[in-house]
Amino acid sequence: ETQNKGLEEGRRTLVEGRSAKTMALSRSCLSGGRLLSSSLRRTKFTLPDLAYGYGELEPIISGEIMELHHSKHHNTYVTNLNVAMEKLGDAQAKGDITAVVAAQAAIKFNGGGHVNHSIFWQNLAPPSKGGGAPPTGDLAEAIDATFGSLEAMKTKLSAMSVAVQGSGWGWLGTDAAGKLALATCANQDPLEATTGLVPLFGIDVWEHAYYLDYKNVRPD
Repeated sequence: ETQNKGLEEGRRTLVEGRSAKTMALSRSCLSGGRLLSSSLRRTKFTLPDLAYGYGELEPIISGEIMELHHSKHHNTYVTNLNVAMEKLGDAQAKGDITAVVAAQAAIKFNGGGHVNHSIFWQNLAPPSKGGGAPPTGDLAEAIDATFGSLEAMKTKLSAMSVAVQGSGWGWLGTDAAGKLALATCANQDPLEATTGLVPLFGIDVWEHAYYLDYKNVRPD
């Protein structure tokens, strides 16, 4: 009887100890969730500056398109991304899983738009700043080894990008092994999150990127 009583007291102590730890962990997780939600609400994404003027890419891309594309379209993605992140933070703070899930689509679309365009602007440059010059060094060698030549890579990537149905992007990227690969993504789906490829160079085939200059003739 004495032994059974000792075992029961030991079991009770163990259960109470586990309960205390569980409650402490729950409080910690809740606190961490609140901190994360607060951090998300404080995060503000901003429109990046361009390293060149809107008109410096003419006659290939007009200054009017560049200004609209950067200051209007990209800026809208940034604005909507910040709104979506704010909603996500509020939903997490309230423990509203339905609202958390609902916020994901807006974050993917507007976050992807922000990521894609931030890369796109860095891919462009006027001739006075190196624009139009062929790649050199390791990248040039990798392109030749993978595609046969720069022209062959450009032809294949252009064809893939033109063939995108609706809106999207064509990409040159690298895989986990560092090998070059071409891919396309629909809408504003970001390359790395969608395919695992790290983006190097992107072609925007949304109509807002070219329509004022090239109308509906995407191949041009």
